[in-house]
Amino acid sequence: MISFISYLINGISLGSIYAIIALGYTMVYGIAKMLNFAHGDVIMVGGFTIFWTVSTQGMSPLIAIPLAVVLCTILGVTIEYIAYRPLRQAASSLVVLITAIGVSYFLQNLALLIFGANPKSFDSMIPVPPMQLLDGQITILGETTVTVISCLIIMGGLSLFIKKSRPGQAMLAVSEDKGAAQLMGINVNKTISLTFAIGSGLAAIAGLLLCSAYPTLSPYIGSMPGIKAFVAAVFGGIGSIPGALIGGLLLGIVEILGRAYISSQMADVIVFLVLILVLLIKPTGILGKKLQEKV
Repeated sequence: MISFISYLINGISLGSIYAIIALGYTMVYGIAKMLNFAHGDVIMVGGFTIFWTVSTQGMSPLIAIPLAVVLCTILGVTIEYIAYRPLRQAASSLVVLITAIGVSYFLQNLALLIFGANPKSFDSMIPVPPMQLLDGQITILGETTVTVISCLIIMGGLSLFIKKSRPGQAMLAVSEDKGAAQLMGINVNKTISLTFAIGSGLAAIAGLLLCSAYPTLSPYIGSMPGIKAFVAAVFGGIGSIPGALIGGLLLGIVEILGRAYISSQMADVIVFLVLILVLLIKPTGILGKKLQEKV
């Protein structure tokens, strides 16, 4: 029972990271109807920015982390402006998907040229002591505590932002109908850029949490977490912020329990099998809504 609780806590921690990453996918798809598969590599950029500024330049993490958020935000907006905006009216969404894969490989190879292929050791930037539960039988690491709290704060803050603020209302309008939103005076380009900015800024936070929990950094660090976070977004219902949270947490728990009780080599297979099962039962995901096509 003690082992199960420990695995469950680790699953919630990993799932919280997936949920934060999944927000980038779910927001961009929900508002711009695009799949930004370069999102995982923005996480990598955030991780390397923090690593380089702290390890090489001797900056305080209090400076390095906001700097990484700003850099990833600018990177996300730039990617949208250069790579995606010209293709927004493309006849096939496959064109945007191929472009996203191209951007992903570009960022990975750029990181390879700058930092090399050898993994770097990433020291945790979270100075929170571990907590002991049940007379020391269960240890909750500081990284786990900060990750879960950060996830809940981000989800709550983002939900309030979308429901209560004018830019958030603009995002909702654009997600419903871009043409009608433009007729109502909403700047669609700025709204979509803001969506990319928020998602990319959160990717930097996810990079910090991911590398602090699993202290290895390489140009490919964001690839598999990015794919799994996309799975989490689909699992919960892509386009839904609460769905990203539920999908991320469930995915993290399934992965850790699968690793512990079935096979560490089969953990990824189990994750994707669960996704297939969920989509067979509910194709729109747990909280996804079936859209009515307008004719």
